[in-house]
Amino acid sequence: MKSVEDNEILNQGDTKSKIGLLRLFLRGSLHLFALSIFCSFCVSVLDLINPRIIGYAVDMVMGKAPELPALLQRLPDVTYLFQSVGTSALAVCVLALFAALFRTLSGALNSAGAETLVQRMRRLLFSHLLQLPCSWYSRNQTGDIIQRCTSDVETVKTFISEQLTQLFRTILLIALALVFMAGIHMGLMLLAFFFIPVIVLYSLFFYTRIGSSFQRADEEEGKLSSIVQENLTGIRVVRAFGREKEERDRFETKNSSYTALWVHLMKLLSAFWSLGDLFSGLQVMVVVIAGATLCVHQSLSAGEYIAFITYNAMLTWPVRSLGRVIAEMSKAGISLDRIGYILTSPREDNRNRTAMPDLHQDITFDHVSFRYREELPEVLSDVSFQVHAGETLGILGGTGSGKTTAAELLDTLYDLPKDCGSIRIGETDLRDINRLYLRQNIGLVQQEPYLFSGTIRYNLTLSNPDAGEEEILTAAKISCLDEAVEKFERGYDTMIGERGVTLSGGQKQRTAIAQMLLRQPAIMIFDDSLSAVDAETDAKIRQGLKKKLHGCTVLLISHRITTLSGADRILVLDHGRVEEIGTPEELYEKNGLYRRIFDLQASGREEVPSEHNGKED
Repeated sequence: MKSVEDNEILNQGDTKSKIGLLRLFLRGSLHLFALSIFCSFCVSVLDLINPRIIGYAVDMVMGKAPELPALLQRLPDVTYLFQSVGTSALAVCVLALFAALFRTLSGALNSAGAETLVQRMRRLLFSHLLQLPCSWYSRNQTGDIIQRCTSDVETVKTFISEQLTQLFRTILLIALALVFMAGIHMGLMLLAFFFIPVIVLYSLFFYTRIGSSFQRADEEEGKLSSIVQENLTGIRVVRAFGREKEERDRFETKNSSYTALWVHLMKLLSAFWSLGDLFSGLQVMVVVIAGATLCVHQSLSAGEYIAFITYNAMLTWPVRSLGRVIAEMSKAGISLDRIGYILTSPREDNRNRTAMPDLHQDITFDHVSFRYREELPEVLSDVSFQVHAGETLGILGGTGSGKTTAAELLDTLYDLPKDCGSIRIGETDLRDINRLYLRQNIGLVQQEPYLFSGTIRYNLTLSNPDAGEEEILTAAKISCLDEAVEKFERGYDTMIGERGVTLSGGQKQRTAIAQMLLRQPAIMIFDDSLSAVDAETDAKIRQGLKKKLHGCTVLLISHRITTLSGADRILVLDHGRVEEIGTPEELYEKNGLYRRIFDLQASGREEVPSEHNGKED
């Protein structure tokens, strides 16, 4: 059953525009931000009342009765509040306490909204990433994907929780401040207002420049993250080949490029912020001088002047922040585009795949041709063969011959285009079979299996969480994993580290075989999954599998003739084409490619690898 988030992402209209993305992300947190903005509005109103009270008190002390607003004049006995400095001070304190309360509520609601927003963004991204096809991952670097899901998510969160909410508060504060200032002196208010359009205009000038610079820096950060991720996961390879200096130099080159982009961006921001300080300072200076002049000419009382200057000071930072919000909006827009790229990437289409046939049937590859990308040559070219139900078919071939590709197409890790032949199970085309059903009934053990950070038991039960202790022990015994586990102090509860780093290559392969056996699928694919074990262990595993796999259809991919010797038939691939197919005895008698490989391995020499076609196997 699909989650609500999955259904939302299926509606691609929600993710094609920045506004649509924001609406999608803000579901569940919009009310929190709205309440936060309301509390900010209350803070602004309370803060704006205080200068008038202080101004009235100053005029009263100086012997000039304050002219109260018409609304207050209609209220009985309200003037006594301004006839005492103590009473005015008490009123200021009470308003300050209420402002502090609303300010606290605003901050708490904003923080709750921000964390709810980030939680939702991460959930939507992760859920969608799990549904993207393997071909998408082959085109996008892991480091860049992680950067989009972390740094860009944080940028959007910061913009919405800080800049966007600040924008609403700023607009409200500016509008209210101008109203209060107009009530004191209209001409002086217009003079203060003159600087606001100027700040907005030069902010728009910097908008595109900051945005394009941030985009380049953001993309460069993704490339830098990819280098770090590759070196951390492949540290043993780096050490084994003494590549520390070369990798450090590669990192330094990319790091210098990334730094230069950020320095350029900081120069733009420095110029932008400096202009903001300049115009804000000019505004304050002009208003102070003009107000003082009006006071000298008796057009403005001292209390009104103090109140107006206070309002202008309160206006200075919001006006500056308005310009900064416009500039920051460009950065958030870039991050939204980068996040939107993930969410608008088409997921694996399973809507028209409703068939759930019995998979204990013949598997037919009918004139299958396939290439990973249009610019690459074909990996499989007009390949046709049949695997009988319950049969063990060995697949032999050099590097780049298409062995792994055939397995990945059968497991629908890659989709076969409609004009490139067909793959059928029984009479049902693979394109019509439900993906989840298919993958739950096909077991795939790869040459380099991926193990998660956790215990051996955790990794074994990933394929069957309900597996009992007896089933785990049986699967481990068949795969000869029990021999290795017995040497571990904590047995199956031994932590194996990230990617199974504490296990040898052979132990990883045996763990993956046991993992698949716990699922007991109808079709099993062993993709050179015994390459890292010694010949004796290889023979023991094959003997155990022969007893366990009765009734299952098996594709056994290997470079070793000995590993394939127990197969019912062997398919020989060469440069993506079917070279030979038959029983081991029949192929040996043909004196073809199989015979040549057999003789090479029998004499102790290795098979000469074929030139690969765009991707290994």
